[in-house]
Amino acid sequence: MAHAIVYTAFGGPDVLTLVETPPLQPQPGHLVVRVEAAGVNPIDAKLRAAIRPSAPITEPRRVGSDGAGVVTAVGDGVEGYRPGDEVVFFGASGAYASEILLPVPLVQHRPPQVSAAVGAALGIPVGTAYQALRSLDVRADDTLLLHAGSGSVGQAVIQFAVLWGARVVATASPRRFDRIRSLGATPVAYGEGLADRVRDAASDGVTVAIDAAGTDEALHVSLELVPDRTRIATLVRGADADALGIQAYSGGSPHPLTAQQVAWRGEAMPVALSLLAADRFSVELGPALPLADAAEAHRLVESGAQGKITLLP
Repeated sequence: MAHAIVYTAFGGPDVLTLVETPPLQPQPGHLVVRVEAAGVNPIDAKLRAAIRPSAPITEPRRVGSDGAGVVTAVGDGVEGYRPGDEVVFFGASGAYASEILLPVPLVQHRPPQVSAAVGAALGIPVGTAYQALRSLDVRADDTLLLHAGSGSVGQAVIQFAVLWGARVVATASPRRFDRIRSLGATPVAYGEGLADRVRDAASDGVTVAIDAAGTDEALHVSLELVPDRTRIATLVRGADADALGIQAYSGGSPHPLTAQQVAWRGEAMPVALSLLAADRFSVELGPALPLADAAEAHRLVESGAQGKITLLP
């Protein structure tokens, strides 16, 4: 019997429940995938807690969008996949499960160098990072100020930007400085005096900024240091963006992503997989928990646990 995590009311982590689900059958244009690892993202907890608005709950709601596993069945009209193929998936509905039915566009072949846990860690972080950088047209002559550089999204931002030749100054707690340096960025501690520390680290100035922290400090320092407000983006404080004259990509923004931005998010997955296969990209893994411990996984992600948390069905 298959299993999935669901909730029937908004609330704390304890609303998450493990239930049995009927075996899945392939449908035209779809794959059935046995899930080996599911990525736990902060947005999962925000939706569960109704911090991020979503539709009213009318039936048990499944959780999670990113994962990795093995194809077990192929629907009519599907080409390029067969049972036994190792894959990653992203943008799905209900990744916290032992198996999942997926339309083919949400699936990518997983190179042998990429573990299931690493594959499950990619979707939202690399998609968000890649799209934000492309939207802001970050180039080799840019100096990027990144707030919250040690999180999964922040680490992906650093790596893409550095690969493209940009200089990156990233805020973080001092205990995370070594990780940020290892990815090629200059770390600075957040807190009082941040603007001066960034000026010291980027003596030629800052040309572009990405806020993955959502703090007043992150927004104020970005506005102080970046001359062109259209090259400041927040991933967290979307509701404030219009009044400040900056960009917002999700994070509660009233403006949906453009078709081009959605396409960039999809483009990020094969790019990241190719880089991982070539040992040119790194994912920091955190705790891995059994599927039944989804509530604890949400407690960890809400507490800011280090590294990407995954569930292992």
